[in-house]
Amino acid sequence: MKTAGRKRARPSCPALKVREAASMYFTLLAVFLVILVAALQGTDRREGDFPYKVPLDPQGLMELSWNVSYRREEVHFQILVKDLRYGLLFGMSDRGGFDHADLAVLWSDGRHSYFADAWTDQDGQLHMDAQQDYKLIRAQKTPEGLYLLFKRSFGTCDPKDYLIEDGTVHLIYGILEAPVPSLHAVNVSALRWKGLQRVQLLKPKISVPEMPSDTMTMEIRAPNVEVPDQETTYWCYITELPDGFAKHHIIKYEPVITKGNEALVHHMEVFQCAAQFDTFPHYSGPCDSKMKPERLNFCRHVLAAWAMGAQAFYYPEEAGLVFGGPSSSRYLRLEVHYHNPLELKGRQDSSGIRLYYTASLRRYDAGIMELGLVYTPVMAIPPGESHFHLTGYCTDKCTQVEIRMLKKVVTVLPGGFGIMEEMCVNYIHYYPQTSLELCKSAVDLGYLHRYFNLVNSFNDEDICTCPETSVTQQFASVPWNSFNRDILKSLYDFAPISMHCNQSTAVRFPGEWEKQPLPTIVEVLRESRPHCERGSDPLPTTPTLVDLDRTAAK
Repeated sequence: MKTAGRKRARPSCPALKVREAASMYFTLLAVFLVILVAALQGTDRREGDFPYKVPLDPQGLMELSWNVSYRREEVHFQILVKDLRYGLLFGMSDRGGFDHADLAVLWSDGRHSYFADAWTDQDGQLHMDAQQDYKLIRAQKTPEGLYLLFKRSFGTCDPKDYLIEDGTVHLIYGILEAPVPSLHAVNVSALRWKGLQRVQLLKPKISVPEMPSDTMTMEIRAPNVEVPDQETTYWCYITELPDGFAKHHIIKYEPVITKGNEALVHHMEVFQCAAQFDTFPHYSGPCDSKMKPERLNFCRHVLAAWAMGAQAFYYPEEAGLVFGGPSSSRYLRLEVHYHNPLELKGRQDSSGIRLYYTASLRRYDAGIMELGLVYTPVMAIPPGESHFHLTGYCTDKCTQVEIRMLKKVVTVLPGGFGIMEEMCVNYIHYYPQTSLELCKSAVDLGYLHRYFNLVNSFNDEDICTCPETSVTQQFASVPWNSFNRDILKSLYDFAPISMHCNQSTAVRFPGEWEKQPLPTIVEVLRESRPHCERGSDPLPTTPTLVDLDRTAAK
């Protein structure tokens, strides 16, 4: 009987375990679903939810954070306004202007606040968009200021909307300082606080490699810089590595920005100096100063480059950038571009770049190559032009390596050294490393002189074409009528080029580089556009009423 009883009792134990397992399963499933729903809804604002961040205005009163969902093809925007008055404008336009812009607008009539998707015409007049594609998610006051959270699809099939694509996006913003009775009453041209910021909205999805256990860090920072009270300053600082610093690989770098100066530091670069010199003079001052030692011009080998809105840069696990060693200089130059349009006085800064490096050398040495147009006045844009294309080339004669096409055509807009002049430096990180560090072009100088002579023969006003006159002076004396503009465009489109195929010492490789023919474009890549189906006529739209009195607990 006991044995039989034991046999009958056995099935009850597995049954109990099944019930317990089932209970645990459904409990865990419920917890998972709660976490999943919370993650998808994003009900709580966490810094990790918005990995990309950039200040919008020079004072840092408006800060933009965002994230990208490639699966849903959406961008979630979060704007922190530290001193909200009566509303704001935020959006995008082709070239950073407030005409033909796609905007999200928050405004107040003095009693209530409203949010709407809007667009501007050629005169900058605001209009309510018939298709409301900026979707408000939340407006919430905190001790830091007002957080405004909304989203937009990459492509909306609305002709009034900006198509969010790869590459640089011109973001525009404005602050309303007085109540307005309606959206149409907002006078964009009269806004005192407005401007633009350039960012790459669609950040690529990159897996972060694991850092090796022997990873070390080094910060290259210019200490206690008093930022000059002028719009554009390039600051140069020389430092040096320890004696006998062995060869390492840089595997990651990131910015280190002095707190409160996020809106002032526009971009930074770290260069290694040429190994042909045993020493370099220490210097900390403006890069264009007459007091800057001439030898600093031989610090050109790029180790790291960062621009506003960029995140940390990682090399793949099989490659790293060479840093140190007996064949390289131990002197480094940090260059910081300060953008100070309000000409603020007394701002102290010690920003720079943090390098992550390892003594465990990886399989490949990586390299950095600079592409685009040579910094020279021979590639000029006539005054008053709304569209003018300049193209920089890196020919196969210069590389003699495999050239891989990007997935789409990329437009590069060169210019001056200030942020409003659309300066442009193009670096590519690649491996394995070659000795080619710069691959750029400019129009052949001889053909440009022929242009000046031609213009001189067709115009009543004399253009000084004597040899001692600089290209800049000759361009300044050109009467910019439609004929002279069109001829210059044709020159840039068809004239031979001067190729600059340089080593890190800024010396060209041996070869014939002048009067080189323009490369032949064998294939033009088609731009992708969203598929849009013709729908019914949109219904009249109304703005969203926003409750700004709700304060978040903290």
